[in-house]
Amino acid sequence: MEWYQLEYFRTVADLEHMTKAADKLSVSQPALSRAISKLEVELGAPLFDRQGRSIKLNRYGQLFREKVEKAMDVIIEGKQEVQDMISPDKGEISVGFLHTLGNELIPELLAVYRKKYPDIRFQLFQNAPEILLKKLLKGEVDLCLTSPPIHHPDVNWDHLLLESLYICVPKGHPYADQESVSFFQLQGEDFICMKKGFSLRSIFDRLSDKAGFDPDIVFEGEEVATLAGLVAAGLGIALIPKTKDIDPNRMALIEINDLTCQRKIGLASRKAKYISPAVEGFKKFVIDYCKAAT
Repeated sequence: MEWYQLEYFRTVADLEHMTKAADKLSVSQPALSRAISKLEVELGAPLFDRQGRSIKLNRYGQLFREKVEKAMDVIIEGKQEVQDMISPDKGEISVGFLHTLGNELIPELLAVYRKKYPDIRFQLFQNAPEILLKKLLKGEVDLCLTSPPIHHPDVNWDHLLLESLYICVPKGHPYADQESVSFFQLQGEDFICMKKGFSLRSIFDRLSDKAGFDPDIVFEGEEVATLAGLVAAGLGIALIPKTKDIDPNRMALIEINDLTCQRKIGLASRKAKYISPAVEGFKKFVIDYCKAAT
């Protein structure tokens, strides 16, 4: 059973006239008659009562027409939904990102983009880099804003920006009034860190190795806001980016002067996979926006 047969049948059922139906469908009357006859043979029952030039739906045709109307409406609706989903103006985009980007960068990007494309729908996922990569490869997310750079044969990774990292200390700490400090000087401090698997934790572990000491980690978390709150409470110090969570009345950010203390943030997408116009448009926007901001 072909789509055109159903379309032909519905038109004949509406008009109950073969010549008018053929004209509306822009097909010859013999071709239309053959299509209807083939459909009836496939169903095993006549759909119309024919008396000379008169043609009317019989009870089989009426039953079949109800089902055809529903089926065609559902398919047409599904086609429209797919077209809307990939539309650059009304599509749907799923974005994965690090927890530490959910406070400022992601809200800023979405706010600016939604002003231009208010009908775009976003699905957002926060997680650690390894989980985000798995979601990307499975097609569960379209794009990922993540760090460190992803080196995978099936992934494109576009560099967006370099983010400086600082040692955050509570007010009253011996280093609170200093502009900078060496990472080596921090041995013996109580550290508040992200959990294993998070990019900030990987950077912290690497810096500790380079400085040649095993840090005393007293708390582990998943959000920069949590780390900052614990620092403000005087429970330790943390390696974090500059965010709105830093209350200058309760904390201070100190630069590291002996080791490079930055992280690379980029946009990951799958290679050799279909990318909808909506996703492609947002990807270009993110790259251009971050380039203009640096």
